[in-house]
Amino acid sequence: MEEGTISVLAESLEKNVLVKLKGGREIRGQLKSYDYHLNLVLENAEEIRGTRTRQLGTIIVRGDNVILVSPAP
Repeated sequence: MEEGTISVLAESLEKNVLVKLKGGREIRGQLKSYDYHLNLVLENAEEIRGTRTRQLGTIIVRGDNVILVSPAP
């Protein structure tokens, strides 16, 4: 992982992020932790499908499924 990527993730700790995953899934939640492999721990996570959402709670997202992490709208 690039040093720039690590600093962006560090700035996003404790903030809401939008995570796009392989297979077209999107998850929004508060970033609590991450590691070098881009494994993420999200609290108050919810899966977004169009205009519908599904509450997931606290989850771990495996890094090899992550396509993109950005600030949540």
